[in-house]
Amino acid sequence: EHIDPNWMLIAMQSMPVFNRLQLGLKRMMDLGLAVFALPVLALLVPLIAMAIRLDSLGPIFYRQLRSGRAGKPFHIIKFRTMCSDAEKDGRPRWAAEDDPRITKVGRLLRKTRLDELPQILNVLRGDMSIVGPRPERPEFIAELQQEIPFYRTRLMIKPGLTGWAQIHYR
Repeated sequence: EHIDPNWMLIAMQSMPVFNRLQLGLKRMMDLGLAVFALPVLALLVPLIAMAIRLDSLGPIFYRQLRSGRAGKPFHIIKFRTMCSDAEKDGRPRWAAEDDPRITKVGRLLRKTRLDELPQILNVLRGDMSIVGPRPERPEFIAELQQEIPFYRTRLMIKPGLTGWAQIHYR
């Protein structure tokens, strides 16, 4: 509702998205924060892994194809929060409020956002940034483009662990 066709032209002129120096500084900050978070990840991984293993069968980590900057596909890494056969029919589905596919430990991980912690590795690899739009599945991007005008403009920058709204609002 806040974007019209002229918005894109103004944004391209005034935003740091295309400035190499600013992109380099952002990458350095991302790397610094990710390296700083590695000890936290190292401490929590064994505890979370044990909880996931005791709660349900299947792998501890979950890899899923997402779209990054310019729509480039990458595999996101998360702690598994759903049962292993959550999409056994091969059809991608949005997670629902009281989704029966989510495990007990998975509910806690999602509520505390700890399921996102392994994405620090995605930041180190350069697939993601600390702050940016949510990385979405390619199947959902096609759907969202139909519903949200200019949705693809989100692909102008790297996706992030957290978003602008999460930082600035409750």
